[in-house]
Amino acid sequence: MGPVRRNTSISLLAAGHACVDLYQGAVAALVPFFVAERDYGYALASGIVLAVSLLSSVAQPVFGMLTDRWAMPWLLPVGTVLGGVGVALSGLGDSYGLTLAFVAISGIGVAAYHPESARVARLAGRGSHSAMSWFSLGGNVGFAVAPLLVSLVVGQGSLRWTPLLVLPALVGAALCVPVLRALGRRAGGAATTPSAGGDDDVASFVKLSLAVVCRSVVFIGLSTFISLYVRQRVDGGDTAGTAALFLLFLGGAVGSVLGGSLADRYDRVRVSRWSYLVSVVAVAGVVHVPGPAVFFFVALTSVALYVPFSLQVTLGQDYLPSRVGTASGVTLGLTVSVGGLAGPLLGRLADVTSLRTALTPLIAMPVLSWLLFRLLPEPAVDRPATPARQGA
Repeated sequence: MGPVRRNTSISLLAAGHACVDLYQGAVAALVPFFVAERDYGYALASGIVLAVSLLSSVAQPVFGMLTDRWAMPWLLPVGTVLGGVGVALSGLGDSYGLTLAFVAISGIGVAAYHPESARVARLAGRGSHSAMSWFSLGGNVGFAVAPLLVSLVVGQGSLRWTPLLVLPALVGAALCVPVLRALGRRAGGAATTPSAGGDDDVASFVKLSLAVVCRSVVFIGLSTFISLYVRQRVDGGDTAGTAALFLLFLGGAVGSVLGGSLADRYDRVRVSRWSYLVSVVAVAGVVHVPGPAVFFFVALTSVALYVPFSLQVTLGQDYLPSRVGTASGVTLGLTVSVGGLAGPLLGRLADVTSLRTALTPLIAMPVLSWLLFRLLPEPAVDRPATPARQGA
């Protein structure tokens, strides 16, 4: 009933997280097919990513504030299904407006899922950095699988096959249900009650949020254009582009687990600082080092950018202990969404210059994150006192 049950809950939540974040990765993976089949330019193609990112960046904190007042565990299965339905419908019809509307539906579903799922994962894992890193790992695996699944489904035919992409959402929704029931029973209702209050450090949370935004700009910018960019750099066609996107997402799985492990030995702020310094070198390598070495730097970039991924979530929750849902909505949501706001600017710059020129400013983003983390304290947190801990 103790560690085994907790591990089962975290595993199921991680698998469900993979099913949800698969759809964020799928939007980026669909971009080359929209360009090829519908003749979209870089700016129009990046606008599709923007539709998801803009709604997610606005909606996730809103959902977070709502879940701080009323626990809404049902958002996990409902958000998962919406995320899948939107992407499944995005390949139908030739209307750019309808495509934007469908991916926007997917973005709303993803936005609804994340704040509440982070709160539930915190309860299931008893506030453990490692548990949150495994939960985050699920999302990273979903990102990594997305380009392979899209290539398998759409690459063998056309965008008309996107309805098949709804299947992971149905699986993910089903995985949520037993976890929510088990937590509700063991905690005697605590799993369906918003978090208790505490002393908030708003100034530190704002600085953390700005660092998350900078990180998301570079990651979403690369995920939107890396496939097209590597196709230009390496004589490998579609295969090279898909491999680069897969590495960008797969490296995140390694980085998330590594981040949780390092945070158990060192403090989260210090680990995040070093990871952002490594990211500067890695992103510069992706943009400017020629030849097949680009694949190494893509993988290094992914690992370095994802080491602080789950650490930023728990830091945000600890800076705002009275508003865990809001903190999760901002940190976990912005990490994978706000960067899309810079996508159209990068796309427009690429249209008038080149992709290399457009991607070069991304090198500065992890520098800014590193500078912001130098201003952050490591919060002192006493984790044991929660009802969920007694029953788990």
